[in-house]
Amino acid sequence: MDYELARRLRVEADPPAYRRLLALARQNTPAARDALVAELTAPGRPLWARELAACTLGRAGDPRAFETLVFLLNHRDPPRCAAAARALLRLNDPRTARAAAALANNELRTAYALHPVRLLTALRAPESAPTLIRVLDRILAGPAPHWQVARACVEGLGVLGDSRARLVLIAAREHKELRPAAQEALRLL
Repeated sequence: MDYELARRLRVEADPPAYRRLLALARQNTPAARDALVAELTAPGRPLWARELAACTLGRAGDPRAFETLVFLLNHRDPPRCAAAARALLRLNDPRTARAAAALANNELRTAYALHPVRLLTALRAPESAPTLIRVLDRILAGPAPHWQVARACVEGLGVLGDSRARLVLIAAREHKELRPAAQEALRLL
């Protein structure tokens, strides 16, 4: 059970419904997982309920949570994105890297790409380094830099150790906001 998630959602939840879902989340039985899947597919369910159900299912390795977790990874609320990224990492679904790469590459959602970028780093998938290189290159060339996302790309490229990142890391080193992280990433290559 993700206690940070449970505490955060308790604030926005209806108390009786919250207690019911929390009890299901703690059971980790096939019947409880089926009931949580019903929360994902039932019309009119609040976002907090879908998030609790999807993250619980993801942590349990249930692939039925995948689509909802990807939706939450693309949410504008950073704690929802972080919880979804943690659950997707635990889910270990082969579609995760492709979905995270698509979200990170979306030019209209760059401000929300932090958690997809971090997830790609953690996954170490074939899509990871090329995606981080593209996103970082786009941020460096763009008019409105998203330094937090750029720093996550730089740090991720250092962790991944892919030599294809050398040129974009050298370019990142020219920005004072990224210089220390870029120097460290280049050292790791």
